[in-house]
Amino acid sequence: MHPNPLFRSDDRALHLALIDQVGFGMVFLTAPDGPRVSHTPLIAREDGTVRFHLSRGSGLAQPLSGPLAGATALLLVNGPDGYISPRWYADPDTVPTWDYVALEMEGPVRRIDEAELGRFLEELSARHETRLTHGTPWTMDKLSSAKRRRLLAGIFGFEMEVQAWRPTYKLSHNKSADERERIAAGLEAEGQRGIAQLIREWPA
Repeated sequence: MHPNPLFRSDDRALHLALIDQVGFGMVFLTAPDGPRVSHTPLIAREDGTVRFHLSRGSGLAQPLSGPLAGATALLLVNGPDGYISPRWYADPDTVPTWDYVALEMEGPVRRIDEAELGRFLEELSARHETRLTHGTPWTMDKLSSAKRRRLLAGIFGFEMEVQAWRPTYKLSHNKSADERERIAAGLEAEGQRGIAQLIREWPA
């Protein structure tokens, strides 16, 4: 989390929208053999929990299912980001910086059972399939029973009860409206449309 409170927000709906839009994150934990991170798809729920799944062979799946069950972990979601050049400022006597969106979540993690994991996977695929613009959406019922069993046997599902939300929305909103537009235009010209749009839309 950025130390400047200007770049924070307590808007839980905004955090949930970020998780939903990105849909992917990283879980961090100090395992018995050292610090480990796993990348995973995510679904946030209105009750303040976030669900994810890990391959059984990952460095975190076994600890979170056994000796570290219920341990406090860290989840991180990264949104758009972009390098900010001093050439876009009115005053060139400044330094480069980086605008970005990120959300840290901290809380205890529990393993969910196979039925819950199956429902999570169905919701996950349905959510992302509906966002594709071409073709017929794929659904889990297209899997054979044998394939589904092998899928479920290879992964563990987990749920974090988020007890701390630590967001950073650093979108040049400490700058003037004119300067923010120049920054957004510069980013857009370099192909960074996502962060440029957020800079334009974020309230000053």
